[in-house]
Amino acid sequence: MPRIPVSTDQAPAAIGPYSQAVRAGDTVFLSGQIPLDPATGELVPGDVAAQARQAFRNLEAVCAAAGGSLDDVVRLGLYLTDLGEFAAVNAAMAEFFSAPYPARSTIEVSALPKGAAFEVDAILALR
Repeated sequence: MPRIPVSTDQAPAAIGPYSQAVRAGDTVFLSGQIPLDPATGELVPGDVAAQARQAFRNLEAVCAAAGGSLDDVVRLGLYLTDLGEFAAVNAAMAEFFSAPYPARSTIEVSALPKGAAFEVDAILALR
């Protein structure tokens, strides 16, 4: 099965040798999105909730470029530099997703690219 790259200028460009997403059949694997403003390439200002919202908006843009939406996300990976911010990230996530929620893991990491406090990746199942 061929790997078909997915990209959009509505989300930040990849900052390394990877694709924003790759489609294989009806499954799309979305690379991690950090809270970069797609227009400037800079981290958005604000707390972890503001960063999470921007990362989810970026993820949403890549989903759209792949022909889907956040409603098609079946799995999320959340990465925080401080698990003490878990409740704030949950609240931000609830603004973008509704039941039935995707499967999810939440992992504390020591650091993220560009000094971000939050990153999200996903798997999308297209219909």
